[in-house]
Amino acid sequence: MRQFLFRALAAIAGVILFGIGTALLFAPMSFAASNGIVLGSNPSLLSEVRAPGGMLLISGVIILLGAIRQHMLRLSLSLAALIYGSYGLSRIWSMMSDGMPSAPLTQAAMLELILGALSLAALFAFQPSLRTTRR
Repeated sequence: MRQFLFRALAAIAGVILFGIGTALLFAPMSFAASNGIVLGSNPSLLSEVRAPGGMLLISGVIILLGAIRQHMLRLSLSLAALIYGSYGLSRIWSMMSDGMPSAPLTQAAMLELILGALSLAALFAFQPSLRTTRR
């Protein structure tokens, strides 16, 4: 049952990252507009938005692979914890430094912190079963 929950978490985390990465890489202006942000047509700014989009898209694929392939599940949970945790904590820092963003971005921060914490908890719960199989 635990393995099913770990894989389901990886699937959810991977699908979300894949979708956000795809949107940032291929439709950055539309994606930003959905959060009340106008990017304009500055090639440098668009490059800065598209680059993390590609990283998130590929990370989503890797996390999704962990939902499918058991031997990649630990890597997937680690990657999900790192990405979601760092995005969520960075948004909290931004809120303290810059003020409150739009409601969708505040909701994104909450989702990122929840998925990051769940992924980290799953990773720690996953560890003991790995230790017994290594011996």
